[in-house]
Amino acid sequence: MRRRLEMQADRIEAVLASHKVQGRVWGGAVTPRFIRFQVMTSLDTRVNRVSGLSEEIALSLGVPATRIYRQNGAIQVEVPRSEPDVVRLLPLCRRLGGEAPPGAALLGVDEEGMPLLVRLSSPDVVHILVAGTTGSGKTALARTLLLSLALFNRPV
Repeated sequence: MRRRLEMQADRIEAVLASHKVQGRVWGGAVTPRFIRFQVMTSLDTRVNRVSGLSEEIALSLGVPATRIYRQNGAIQVEVPRSEPDVVRLLPLCRRLGGEAPPGAALLGVDEEGMPLLVRLSSPDVVHILVAGTTGSGKTALARTLLLSLALFNRPV
């Protein structure tokens, strides 16, 4: 995996260099579905100059598309993984130590791979809308919410 990440980082840097954009990949994160690279550019480089290279970067990496955006003072290049990891409910529940705040349901993992909870008993949560295209995982999410509610919350 490390070798592949280094190869992808080199290709991103090569595309930037071929368009005379000074930039260096200096880190990132591997998530279940994406690999996110952080690209540091010179101070005078505009984000849209890098985001305009999205298709060329995708082509050089052999992926259908990349997502490029700014976050925390760096440009992020998000590349889909060829073989996404499946996020399993029970191992994720174990990572929480089997406990969650009252009225909390598990949604999945955040960008850093940490369990993501929604606290349904919070006054900030009035409604939850689950929307998406066919096959995007709406039913799987609803099942995860219901099962995690049953696992974490006991009747009184």
